[in-house]
Amino acid sequence: MATLRGESVDRPAVSFYEIGGWNILSQCDDPDPFNVYNGPSWRPLAEMAEERTDLIRMLNVPFAPVDGPAKGEPGSTSWETWGDEISRFTRRTVYCHDRELTSMMRRDADTMTSWTIEHLLKDVDDLKAYLAMPESPVATEVLPESFLKQEAELGDAGIAMIEMGDPICNAADLFSMEDYTIVALTEGKLFHQLLERFARDLHTRTEIVAEALPGRLWRICGSEYASEPYLPPHLYGEYVGGYTGPMVKSVQKHGGYARIHSHGRLRNIMPHIMEMGPAGLDPCEPSPQGDMELSELRREYGADMVLFGNLEATDLENLPTDQFEQKILAALEQGTDGDGRGFVLMPSSCPYGREIPANVLSNYEAMVRLAESWGG
Repeated sequence: MATLRGESVDRPAVSFYEIGGWNILSQCDDPDPFNVYNGPSWRPLAEMAEERTDLIRMLNVPFAPVDGPAKGEPGSTSWETWGDEISRFTRRTVYCHDRELTSMMRRDADTMTSWTIEHLLKDVDDLKAYLAMPESPVATEVLPESFLKQEAELGDAGIAMIEMGDPICNAADLFSMEDYTIVALTEGKLFHQLLERFARDLHTRTEIVAEALPGRLWRICGSEYASEPYLPPHLYGEYVGGYTGPMVKSVQKHGGYARIHSHGRLRNIMPHIMEMGPAGLDPCEPSPQGDMELSELRREYGADMVLFGNLEATDLENLPTDQFEQKILAALEQGTDGDGRGFVLMPSSCPYGREIPANVLSNYEAMVRLAESWGG
């Protein structure tokens, strides 16, 4: 919290992102064959995160459900799940006035991720049908008890962070990446209508949660969908600044800290990010994934925001520890150099397979060890 407030700290904060962001240690004994964390090599890493890092628990804040249309009526959704010991599949069906829209997800037993193998919207006609559906009622009764319980359980080990996607996160996810970019580039009026539809719900929810749980850190996801090379910077200003900006303002109006999550290139969208006024930015990826050095971000923007990063997950998983230590030291030097609001040492992502190789565990340990000794 001192880092978020821009106060002096004795060392940089260090986070393993999703490891510790999710309470993986509590899942290590779950025998579910689709739980990769019950692999024996995960436990030492999960214990290290819980015992030695500055935990930033990534939590959603639920709302009381509201009644929507009955199954089969326009605007309703149904779900179907099936599978075997290797893969599980989930089909979503959304009922429109004149058609049914379907999407399908696949989850494999040895990977902690889901793959969209069929997207809900396949063309502009599907988008028009989706927009013609009645909108679901906006939920307004927030249920903060589970968040407060987990926050209390953390104690001084870390902080609880509120997770929320922004309108472009919800909108882009309806399409394949190629269809999304074409629609966003060529059907601006329709795409704005789609963003407005999601914004009506998300802006309301953000304001309610920010008021009910003031002063917390938030992570707002979706920005990278409008970054280069997918869309030009002026559309980032329209599609992110225009719809995510109000979420940032709601969070910070109630004393919270809004952190923008945006992988990849930053240089040409940073002016738009700064117009939104967030308190933090992650994961500040190094080249070649990103296009700005951490030292540049610190020098040009670090006075106004906390930088989270900038260790690349591929380096963490592939480099021997002596080489990865050089990446850590460079991040610590650049992230803490000169004046700035604050820095959190953090990778861009985490492993999603069942096995944690010895070099990966060693690289995580090096993050903690070098952060603990930095400046000492």
